[in-house]
Amino acid sequence: MNIIITGASSGVGFEAALELILSGKHKVIALARSKDKLEKLLEIAHGLNPDAEIYGLTFDIVHDDYTDLQQFIKNNFDNRVDVLINNAGVLINKPFIKLKELDFVEMLQSNFIGHVRMIQGIVHLMPQGAHIVNIGSMGGFQGSVKFAGLSAYSASKAALHSLTECLALELAEQEIKVNCLAIGSAQTEMLEEAFPGYQSPVMAFEMGKYIADFSITGQRFFNGKVLPVAVTTP
Repeated sequence: MNIIITGASSGVGFEAALELILSGKHKVIALARSKDKLEKLLEIAHGLNPDAEIYGLTFDIVHDDYTDLQQFIKNNFDNRVDVLINNAGVLINKPFIKLKELDFVEMLQSNFIGHVRMIQGIVHLMPQGAHIVNIGSMGGFQGSVKFAGLSAYSASKAALHSLTECLALELAEQEIKVNCLAIGSAQTEMLEEAFPGYQSPVMAFEMGKYIADFSITGQRFFNGKVLPVAVTTP
């Protein structure tokens, strides 16, 4: 499969990218804003699998032009994307009363609008049977426990969850499946930012493996679903 994953420079995105190259059956384009971290990803990937077909591209899903990315896909992916994993995102931990309007704008741009741009930019390259996987959060899952300081983040993830359900309907004619994993805690830098000192029972590599496996097989069983993936609160 030809797979694109955003936010691949750290956390579960980093780990999912590594998991995807282990079998040697997939080509991966890993996108992130940090060139140094992407270079580290490629170094580890080729250490695990010297024949791994993985490309690291410095790319900002919110602000960069998609023309060059589309050309890269055409040249290296035979102009076809089978799986898109929208994992990029940021977090602001700040009491609601102290949040500025720009904080909400940043959350919506990074955690929602950027994914809209990514999907619109490459969906025409996705064949029947392709799979779009949005990485949401239990913070944006309806009915879940909420936490002080995370209102802007949680609201942006809730928007991504709703988009998932809408796109599954709109892309049904093209037979492109769309699902969202509302992940709970995994031991990442973002978790530490949200809950300083908290130790998750789930390691980043474990969640990364789950995301990788679901992106390849989940469309056989689900479409338009927002699936909670959590064992603890947070």
